Amino acid sequence: MIRIELDEPTLARTRIAISPLWEVLTSLYLLKRHPEEVPWPYTGWARHARRVLAEVPATAALRLLTADPRSPDFLTPIPPSPAPSLAEELALLRATPADLIAEQVSRYHDPGNLPDWLRPFVTDRQAALDRLADSVQAYWDAAIAPWWPAMRAALDEEVLHRARALATDGPDALLADLHDRVRWERPMLTLAKPLQHSFRAADQRLLLIPLIFSRGALACSTDHPEIVAVSYQARGAAVLAETGPVRRPAGGDTDRLAVLVGRGRAQVLRALARPATTAGLAATLGLAPSTVSEHLATLLAAGVVHRRRVGRRVLYGLEPAGLALVTLIGAESTTASA
Repeated sequence: MIRIELDEPTLARTRIAISPLWEVLTSLYLLKRHPEEVPWPYTGWARHARRVLAEVPATAALRLLTADPRSPDFLTPIPPSPAPSLAEELALLRATPADLIAEQVSRYHDPGNLPDWLRPFVTDRQAALDRLADSVQAYWDAAIAPWWPAMRAALDEEVLHRARALATDGPDALLADLHDRVRWERPMLTLAKPLQHSFRAADQRLLLIPLIFSRGALACSTDHPEIVAVSYQARGAAVLAETGPVRRPAGGDTDRLAVLVGRGRAQVLRALARPATTAGLAATLGLAPSTVSEHLATLLAAGVVHRRRVGRRVLYGLEPAGLALVTLIGAESTTASA
């Protein structure tokens, strides 16, 4: 068990953030925990990811991230903003100062007897950081980026849901309903993990990080002097089961939804079965963002989709009328008459 005692200032500063870099880390641990086959909904993705790791030499340095379950936190730093890009997180990783590495390494290992995998970060810091960051980028591009628009939409919806709970009911209610392996009994936050560790967070910030790849596993970062970060399983992991583009009726079928609203708007409506941003829809559907924006404007005016702001991003989803269109008209197709 990991037990974190949270004082009132820390609890009052509870915030939520997403992290592409933490998704990379947890996806690697997911593959490691299931050496044979990863359970649904990760199965298809995991087969693809294993091929990437086996066939893309640039991903070789990723083994460092799972070399030790108690690795120093500088390898996966705290997200620098509520919704950073992977590029922003990798820039932070590349810029890790030598004194921070030395400080964190000494908490886990005797500086005179470092493991072989960790020593380069001390003896040749910049080269080791760049090698790791390049590996993360290569793995991301091949193994995660194709799924990221759908993942990001699911994470945005998760953040919106949790932010509303935090604003409406406060941090106590949020933590009490976070995950079935997280127990909140004021002032103690307990994470069900094999590792035994206890500490007190005094006058810090609690950062919650929802992760698609968590699959129930919990992570905790305590090396930062101002922030305690705790990850948990986000809802919406089923998006990983959908490995192909949005399905369209076969050439011999009539797309009734397209006949009614137009082909492009029909594509957007079907894709909004999961809330998404304009950029996410454009990437998923292979359409220009300006085209997606035009379709969304028409669908908004018709009252079949809604828009919600999540920080600096705008998330679109189906209104009941839009869901009815997709379910009753768009879900089936009929064979065209000869």
